[in-house]
Amino acid sequence: MSHPILRSAARSRARFEPGSRLALGAVRITSVREAAVPIASDIANAYISFAGMTVSTVVVVSDEVRAGKPVVGFGFNSNGRYAQSGLLRERFIPRLLAADPVEIADDSGENVDPGRVWDQLMQDEKPGGHGERSVAVGVLDMAIWDLAAKIADRPLHRLLAERYGSGDPDDRVFVYAAGGYYAPGKDENALRDEIKDYLERGYTAVKLKIGGAPLGDDLRRVEAVADVTGDSGCVAVDANGRFDLRTALAYGERLAPLGLRWYEEPGDPLDFQLHATLSESYAPPLATGENLFSAMDARNLLRYGGMRPDRDVLQFDPALSYGLTEFLRTLEVIRSQGWSPRRCIPHGGHQFGLAIVAGLKLGGNESYPDAFKPFGGFADSTPVIDGHVAPCESPGIGIEEKSDLYAVFQPLLDNN
Repeated sequence: MSHPILRSAARSRARFEPGSRLALGAVRITSVREAAVPIASDIANAYISFAGMTVSTVVVVSDEVRAGKPVVGFGFNSNGRYAQSGLLRERFIPRLLAADPVEIADDSGENVDPGRVWDQLMQDEKPGGHGERSVAVGVLDMAIWDLAAKIADRPLHRLLAERYGSGDPDDRVFVYAAGGYYAPGKDENALRDEIKDYLERGYTAVKLKIGGAPLGDDLRRVEAVADVTGDSGCVAVDANGRFDLRTALAYGERLAPLGLRWYEEPGDPLDFQLHATLSESYAPPLATGENLFSAMDARNLLRYGGMRPDRDVLQFDPALSYGLTEFLRTLEVIRSQGWSPRRCIPHGGHQFGLAIVAGLKLGGNESYPDAFKPFGGFADSTPVIDGHVAPCESPGIGIEEKSDLYAVFQPLLDNN
C-alpha cells in the first residue's frame, strides 16, 4: 500500500491504493482519496471561533463502472468538528482498503453493505472513546452510503425509505435558518438585516446564538430577531453548551415568557443532571444532542437528561456520530424510549442530512444559508419554499447537484 501525502497551508491531500485483492462479482474499493479543507470565517458562537475550522473530505472509488467512469462516493463531516486526516489515514482508510470485497458485499453480492463496511472500520476499536473517532468513521460511512445508493441507482432518501421506512419518503422537509452568530462589528441592526434576508429567501424559522454576550444584551438580540419574524415561536436560541446550572436557569427564567421554538444546548452536552434540573422549571421546548456521538449516548440522554418526548428536540448529527449506520441504531433507541422520530431535527445543515430526514421521516433539518460554505445548504435546483426544501432526486446524496460543493471534490476526482 502506498499513500503519498501532499501538503500545503490551505489543503492536505492523500490517496490510498489497496493491494490486489479482488472477489469475482463483488464491488471492489479501488482507492480512497482524502483532503482537509478549510472553512475558516470570523464568526463565533458562545464557545468557539471558526477562524481555524477545517472539514475532512473523502472520495471512495469503486470498480463499478457507469457511463465509462468508476462509481464514487463522497463524504465529509459537519461543521464544528475539525478535519480528521490523522485518524483517517492511520486507521480507518487502511481498514477499509484491507477488507475482503466479499466481507463488505450486501446479500446480493452486487453492492457494498454500509453496515458490513462499518464493522470493518470499527475492528479493534474498544467501546466508548467517542468523539473524534466518531467523526472519522462518519466521513467514510457517508461516502459508502453515497456509493451504495449510486450503485443501486437510487436517491439516498428513497433507498432509506424502502429499506428502513414506509417506502414513501417525505417529498418536502422543514428547514430552519441557523445564523445569528457573533462577529466583529455586528450590531442589532446587522442581525435584523440578516434575519430579514433569511425570511426573504423562504425560511419561516430561524436560530441565533446566545451565551457569548451578557444576559441583557442577548435578550435584546433575541427580541430584535423576534420582532423581525413577527412571532417568537419561530425563533430558536443556541448556547452551545456554555452555561453552568445557575446561568442556564437564569437564561431560562428570562426566555420562558417569550415562547421560543426551543432553547438549545444550555449546558455541557454530557451534564444530564443540568438538563434534567432545567427541564423542571423551563416549560417550553429544549433541544440538544448534536455533541453526542453514539446510540449509547442517546440512550443516556433520554434516560437521565429530563428530555420530554411531547415537546423537546433531538439533534443527533449522523455525520459526526459514526455515520448513518450508527444513526439507524440511535433511531431504534429513540423509539424504544417512547419518542417519535419526528422529534429529531439533526444538526449539520447539509445535503446528507436532508436525505436522511426525508427518507426516515424525521422532523426537519438545519440549514446554513450563509455560514460554512460550501458544505452547508442543498442542491442548486432545490430552493427553500415556505420553510421547506425538496430532497434531491439524483442517485446517491446528490452532491453533484450542488455545484460549489462538487467543486471542492473535483481535485480529488482529478487525482489520478
